[in-house]
Amino acid sequence: MIAWLRTRVDSFLGQGDAAVTVPPMDGALSPNTRLDRADLIAQIPTPNDIAQGDATYVSSGNTVYRLGPAGTTEPFRHFAEPVTSLAAQGDRLAVGQPNHILLLQGVTETTLPVPCPTALAFMGDTLIATQGSSHNTPAQWKHDLMQRGSSGAVWQIAPGSPPKPLATGLAWPNGIAITEGGIVIAESWRHRLIRLGQPNPILADLPGYPARLSPAQNGWWLSIFAPRGQLVEFVLRERRYCTRMMAEIEPDNWLAPALSPPKSFLEPMMGGALRTHGFAKPWAPSNSYGLLVRLDARFRPIRSYHSRADGTRHGITAALDMGNRVLVASHGGNAILSVEGDLP
Repeated sequence: MIAWLRTRVDSFLGQGDAAVTVPPMDGALSPNTRLDRADLIAQIPTPNDIAQGDATYVSSGNTVYRLGPAGTTEPFRHFAEPVTSLAAQGDRLAVGQPNHILLLQGVTETTLPVPCPTALAFMGDTLIATQGSSHNTPAQWKHDLMQRGSSGAVWQIAPGSPPKPLATGLAWPNGIAITEGGIVIAESWRHRLIRLGQPNPILADLPGYPARLSPAQNGWWLSIFAPRGQLVEFVLRERRYCTRMMAEIEPDNWLAPALSPPKSFLEPMMGGALRTHGFAKPWAPSNSYGLLVRLDARFRPIRSYHSRADGTRHGITAALDMGNRVLVASHGGNAILSVEGDLP
């Protein structure tokens, strides 16, 4: 009853979940050009995830590559379906596919029945998996956002046991952090980080849609795969308009977040994003953006790395701390980047 009343009040006043405001990028999230100035390690089409076990692995389309120390890439394995997520531990490699997870160890291959796996992490012998949606595939993330989906789940998969649900009713869970205090999940459509079993988020009202979490020195790396925008927030609340848009327009041309800068004149543009003298302004509103956030041990932002509206290294989907450097997957920039990793 209280939740229903809160929803009605928020809708009337235009606040809470009914608000179309977007938090500014300031403080630790102040815009800069660090991603555009970052070193290019490897040019790979639409990289999606990075994992390290007995080797460093990068997923791209239907292929998983081994990444060498000098940035060389060697195909490790090609799959019949797109690779949606990765996790590695020693010689074990978990590979997410649209409708299941493959667990590879030596010549052994095990199929795990978890659909739409968006993020994977090993916790000892157990595999933790986030399921983005119960009715959309990872490639249909825009559909799930426009539908205001909240059918995601978190699964625990122990050897020899069926998957066990740890949480349900999540709005596209898309990242996992294994901590001493429990499991932290990045919930994309609610723009927040939550700790399973706790009622309140540990980091809320992010200015973008969070993706994967990965360990850092005394903290964590959080990838933000797309920015939030007032116009998109408005469209999400106009259900009749949103339904017609989805029925009549191709997904690439929806008024929705994107992983890469515009490539076609058919893609929607916001007024402030129109070019001036042939150039896109770095502060212009954009449906795509590049953002990697350094979090401390309490998941508070302390530094960030950006590729702004006029940049090309957008769609940050994963990061991997290598000690003195951090590898960053830029899906929209078709690149694996390197930024400094020795932050406190």
